[in-house]
Amino acid sequence: MKITDTSARSQRSRILARLQEAPATTVELMQELNIMRPGARINELRGEGHDIRTHLQDVLDPWGRPHTRVALYYLPTEDGRAA
Repeated sequence: MKITDTSARSQRSRILARLQEAPATTVELMQELNIMRPGARINELRGEGHDIRTHLQDVLDPWGRPHTRVALYYLPTEDGRAA
């Protein structure tokens, strides 16, 4: 999977693959997968029927700066918990 492909379809594909491995924050999706607007791609994936859940949390960015209410996206397991 090429992170240099910035098409919306490619970005959605990368997000789904990443969330199948583990939950990811907005910051992680931006940094790891070259996705500038993860929230927009998540919204599109939800529109396609994917059950992507969100938990808001405080995080530090890679430079140690605090950010409040950052989205953590995850796919629920059968019991509704994070995968």
